Amino acid sequence: QVQPVESGGGLVQAGGSLRLSCAAPGPTFSLNAMGWFRQAPGQEREVVAAISWNGVSTSYGDSVKGRFIISRDNAKNTVYLQMNSLKAEDTAIYYCGVAGRGDPPRIHIFEYESWGQGTQVTVSS
Repeated sequence: QVQPVESGGGLVQAGGSLRLSCAAPGPTFSLNAMGWFRQAPGQEREVVAAISWNGVSTSYGDSVKGRFIISRDNAKNTVYLQMNSLKAEDTAIYYCGVAGRGDPPRIHIFEYESWGQGTQVTVSS
């Protein structure tokens, strides 16, 4: 299984922006739907954003709609999460996941085949 690798996390003030990257090596990356999930201490892992294999279709968790943007560059085997207008409640470990092939964007954890180690995002208020 391909294990993705996240990067780009860090500490940011409320209202600021961060861009996360997820590199997923392998010849079939461009065929797989991908997604970003997050998990805060004491809480369950929740969907942040998901994207179809070709980037045409996307889906977002309600709490990030209008603030976050998911995109992908299949030539670079990379998925991005642009996070704007960050809030303290966005603080969590963010995980990149590799889902099955094709459409649609996958929003459920059980639809994912592999996960990265996660990257910490901390938003100070």
